[in-house]
Amino acid sequence: MSQSTLAPAGPAAERIATLTWLITGLAAAVMLAVLAYLAVAILRRRGLEDEPRAVNGAFVVGVFGVGLPLAILLVTFGFALNALAALVYPPSATRLTVEVIGHEWWWEVRYPGHENAITANEVHIPSGEPVQVRLSSDDVIHSFWVPQLQAKMDVIPGRANRTWLQADQPGTYRGQCAEYCGLQHAHMSLLVVAEPPDQFERWLAAQSRPAGPPQGQAARGLQAFAASGCLACHTIRFGGDSPGGKIGPDLTHLASRQMIAAGTLPNNPAGLAEWIADAQFVKPGNKMPAMHPDPEQLRDLLALLQSLS
Repeated sequence: MSQSTLAPAGPAAERIATLTWLITGLAAAVMLAVLAYLAVAILRRRGLEDEPRAVNGAFVVGVFGVGLPLAILLVTFGFALNALAALVYPPSATRLTVEVIGHEWWWEVRYPGHENAITANEVHIPSGEPVQVRLSSDDVIHSFWVPQLQAKMDVIPGRANRTWLQADQPGTYRGQCAEYCGLQHAHMSLLVVAEPPDQFERWLAAQSRPAGPPQGQAARGLQAFAASGCLACHTIRFGGDSPGGKIGPDLTHLASRQMIAAGTLPNNPAGLAEWIADAQFVKPGNKMPAMHPDPEQLRDLLALLQSLS
């Protein structure tokens, strides 16, 4: 999945890509001019001249050492200021705010106004419109970066930073923590899923509802989930009072997500089984202990988790 700033998918990333190409073009032009000047100096047959031609050093230094670099810097500075202003302020009013909270090493995602819509490592947004993103951290400094949509923004404990996202077309865009935050910094990615507005509204409504009561093997999985102590860290909302911990991701709609463990594993039976059996082997240093369930418990837990759509 692309993470290139040179493949922009929204207006903010388009500004960054334009500025990147401008600076690259200017740098290439300066390099070619220097190489050409050097080639001329080498190829001049000064040895055939009775006397070297005088060169106005002050003029050369003034034009090529001061004037031209100053003009280039002023041009790039002006374009950079214009791009920065565009990155701070969305092109139009926003109707939706998403709250993203950084943890070691995963992303919690909430939708204010839809208090039960809580997910992890996936930010769903409607395509074609700007969305405000409120950023905070639960532990150390992280950095929220989706290269195809927006510049990176630091996520700082005790401080709420803001940015915005807009994807011009529906699609899935990969993001990454861009500030070293510990052992599993490299495995702290996220997905931004841009959907047509009507499809996004259906997704948000589904995420706001509690999970359906587990049946059969999934019900046995819920018993194993509680007996294994998973409720100390995770919550599954079945309606009413749903006790559970806040250390790990809310699992109410786990089966609707594409990845688990902040992009470390695909969300399929094999990935879930590997994560449940020994999360410390998959992602050393994370806060989930190795479970090592017996085969029957593992099948029951998988039935439960796959039912949480």
